[in-house]
Amino acid sequence: MRTQVVIIGSGPAGLLLGQLLHQHGIDNIIVERQDRDYILGRIRAGVLEGGTVQLLEQVGVAQRLHREALIHSGIYLTFAGQRHAIDFKAVTGRTVAVYGQTEVTQDLMDARAAAGLQTIYHAKDVRPNGINGAHPNVSFVQDGREVTIDCDFIAGCDGFHGVSRQCIPENAIRTFERVYPFGWLGLLSDTPPVADELIYTRHERGFALCSMRSMTRSRYYLQCSLDERVEDWSDARFWDELKCRLDPEARDSLVTGPSLEKSIAPLRSFVAEPMRFGKLFLAGDAAHIVPPTGAKGLNLAASDVHYLSQALREYYAEKSSASLDGYSQKALARVWKAERFSWWMTSLLHRMSENDGFTERLQLAELDYLMSSQAATCALGENYVGLPF
Repeated sequence: MRTQVVIIGSGPAGLLLGQLLHQHGIDNIIVERQDRDYILGRIRAGVLEGGTVQLLEQVGVAQRLHREALIHSGIYLTFAGQRHAIDFKAVTGRTVAVYGQTEVTQDLMDARAAAGLQTIYHAKDVRPNGINGAHPNVSFVQDGREVTIDCDFIAGCDGFHGVSRQCIPENAIRTFERVYPFGWLGLLSDTPPVADELIYTRHERGFALCSMRSMTRSRYYLQCSLDERVEDWSDARFWDELKCRLDPEARDSLVTGPSLEKSIAPLRSFVAEPMRFGKLFLAGDAAHIVPPTGAKGLNLAASDVHYLSQALREYYAEKSSASLDGYSQKALARVWKAERFSWWMTSLLHRMSENDGFTERLQLAELDYLMSSQAATCALGENYVGLPF
């Protein structure tokens, strides 16, 4: 079997890259170790920057998004018991769209199937081979037999724990990481949102976030210790703790209900450099992780595959490898800006440690400055709605 580009991973990064390459006339096959239902069952965030929406429009999968997405012009920041509005549209002229990552993935899967493009699910023992040579390939086991796909390039879109980054020699890659001493306990419920915009709350008991997937489905998060267990958190305990951290208006507006899903996610910042080794290119979570506070994970994956698809188009259409050679540097420049913003948001809004009064006072001073300075508000808005690709 042969194709021009093998994409490892059928999450939104791999699927979007596949559609972009198809649009440029570049053959590609996606190899995925899980099945379709598993991919669609993963609960992820859904704040889309304008650039991400434009890419989805470009590949023709934004029709349902435009019908169902919630357009948000700003956020609320709550601290010292008071809620403050930040109007991103007023300071940047731009908005974000709230549309679940599961929905993005479904739309991209449907488009790939309609185009007759090949996705191989249930691929076991996936191995990128010959990545530093002239003839790379991807091998795997399916239905008990060994399969090999020869190709020109391999795109590793298989996430933080995937095989793509792990196959790069240790001396050829450098990693940077910060692991935060807390996690997010998330609850999904079929209840109406508590407010018209997302509410980010800094509270002495810990961070809280009120978000939504639609006008009838909400997603809530609580900062929690990494020692916590999901099974110790009943729905009643979660709702009671959330109410403790909300401002009075949100507390009075909150509609509770049975959880559809609860989980605890650890928070980390991670970057691998470079994002290319020979014929292997990393994209999305395979190359970097951001804490979810800044809503950058999916959007960074989108900008990665935008750069990579443009570089591959140039290679095949213009016989130039210049953009492929510059892919890592270009992608990392945007990655590190998003890492900075996500780290800043996380450090600003979370309880960082016990009995650290100095940090608490700094957080409150920073938040107070943010609400009193148009320049600071504009900087927050520019980063939240998304820096240019």
